[in-house]
Amino acid sequence: MIPFSILDLSPIAQGSDAAQSFRNTLDLAQHAERWGYQRYWLAEHHGMPGIASAATAVLLGHVAGGTSTIRVGAGGIMLPNHSPLVVAEQFGTLAALYPGRIDLGLGRAPGSDQATARALRRNLSSDSDAFPQDVVELMDYLSDHPRQPVQAVPGRGAKVPVWILGSSTFGAQLAAALGLPFAFASHFAPAQMLQAIDIYRDSFQPSAQLAKPHVMLGFNVFAADTDDEAWLLASSAQQAFVNLRSGRPAPLPPPVPCYLDHIGPQERALLNNVLACSAIGAPDTVHAALHDFIARTGADELMVTSQVFDHKARLKSYEITAALQTATA
Repeated sequence: MIPFSILDLSPIAQGSDAAQSFRNTLDLAQHAERWGYQRYWLAEHHGMPGIASAATAVLLGHVAGGTSTIRVGAGGIMLPNHSPLVVAEQFGTLAALYPGRIDLGLGRAPGSDQATARALRRNLSSDSDAFPQDVVELMDYLSDHPRQPVQAVPGRGAKVPVWILGSSTFGAQLAAALGLPFAFASHFAPAQMLQAIDIYRDSFQPSAQLAKPHVMLGFNVFAADTDDEAWLLASSAQQAFVNLRSGRPAPLPPPVPCYLDHIGPQERALLNNVLACSAIGAPDTVHAALHDFIARTGADELMVTSQVFDHKARLKSYEITAALQTATA
């Protein structure tokens, strides 16, 4: 059996608001804890009408405070948007409040468009190039004996587990060189997944944090009692991807029956690409897809995401998935 974890974007559904999204996020996290999920991660995005997790560290505190055993983390913090010291202080604070339960996933992208990235007041010309140095600086702040003249308080000695997130081979190379666990964004950018996994495993250098490679892969699941119902649920995420790639980001839309029959070949090709790593269907269908994906990739852990419009249907999708965890061993 490999662990299953959850990636949540705290989606804002059409007709709803951020406050309801945060209530739903905590409710899902509490259910996930009971169902045996390993981690509950939230992702940093900015300027997205359908995503409420922009202040990621704040929301992580809300989730960690409402749960007791599940690991809570960032999947991830987009480091170009922040100084390493500020992130060390934020996650040092979380680790002090919830010891032994906090993860820190770090991404290289800004998690937004260029205009939003500029509004975040970071230097766009050099930040992505500085990502490896920023990761090393951040890890140093969290160590027992930091080399920096400035101390992270809280933060020093917190030893929060750091993960590298990526959607290309760059993140795989960095995670391998630093001896860190690697999370690949195959749930929306699967093109380089297998190549990145091979590079990471072949190049991995053991570190004080991690003795051997650990690969976590993003995977979309839309599970329901029947295949037809699951495909209906999946249509909300399908619409959201088409809207986003068309420059029309919006709140998560309600499901549309036979959505794929109403779009053109370009939109279908887009969805076939970005949602290639997905399971849509009744429990037996989802089980087969999960089993095949794990066998094909050798994943050490799955990060499951389920962008479903109706909260109760979303809970059921995750509950079905949790029940299949043992069956995919």
